[in-house]
Amino acid sequence: MKRIRILIPTFNEEANVEPLANQIIEHFKTRLPEYDYCIHFIDNKSTDNTRSIIRKLCSENFKIKATFNAKNFGQFNSPYYGLISNNLCKSDCTIIMCADFQDPVDMIEKFVRKWEEGYQVVAGVKTKSKENKFIRFLRTIYYKLISKMSSIKQIEHFTGFALYDNSFIETLKTIQDPTPFIRGLVAELCGNLAIVEYTQQKRKAGKTKNNFKTLYDAAMLSITTYTKKIPRVATIMGAIFSGLSFVSLIAVAICNIIFKFSPIYTLINGLALIVFLNMFFIGMLGEYIVNMNVRMLNRPLVIEEERINFNRGNDEETV
Repeated sequence: MKRIRILIPTFNEEANVEPLANQIIEHFKTRLPEYDYCIHFIDNKSTDNTRSIIRKLCSENFKIKATFNAKNFGQFNSPYYGLISNNLCKSDCTIIMCADFQDPVDMIEKFVRKWEEGYQVVAGVKTKSKENKFIRFLRTIYYKLISKMSSIKQIEHFTGFALYDNSFIETLKTIQDPTPFIRGLVAELCGNLAIVEYTQQKRKAGKTKNNFKTLYDAAMLSITTYTKKIPRVATIMGAIFSGLSFVSLIAVAICNIIFKFSPIYTLINGLALIVFLNMFFIGMLGEYIVNMNVRMLNRPLVIEEERINFNRGNDEETV
């Protein structure tokens, strides 16, 4: 019997983890009875009762496993670490889904049926969403922009909600990347990809963990990892404005000699434009340098604090 692992990253999801686990279990009983399952929670140092509830679920069902991180390692590292740790909960594939019910449980069967056709990754793409319309508009603009700038064709409105075959996970294990961007890695490395469209639901309970900082981090990570055009534009524009500055200095000198006046205001406006453009591009180049620095340090993705149930139910605990 094939076994499917459902990987659920959590952070302060006390109202969602138990009903979500119950829905997944019921889904396998009624829609996928021919498959075994494993539910793997990876918690990013929740400060509410999430961990207590997960412990209770694990004590009641050995097919529910948990990894507790020693601290909050961010929205990208934690699920990626859980994904490549597929040896903890032995399975044939892994489905990553959010704990807030925005990723519909009904998609599990659709992913599995598509996977059985031979695809390495079956990705859920949000064609519609019940989230804030303005936020979705901004996301659409972002995806269009990154697709235009990237040398790798990105998957629009793909959040990482997908089924990953073990063969693709083994590929990911070979990548020593301390700042992984799973959405970009799927687009870059998976040559056998299926897309399944869905409508993103509203969060069932609790508050979203996304804010300006997390959205900015996601945008900068994708831009600095998959685009080369911004530094090149900076180089070209720097050369152009340097030339224009030189010409403007000559023009000002000529005006002083011939017309006995200095077009000071025009000169100030031109210099201000150059300064602001320099500030923007220096800031962007700084983002690239920060990204490079993090990768060179090669810190661990996460540090575990505790594992639960990985020595039960045909799983042997490994380090």
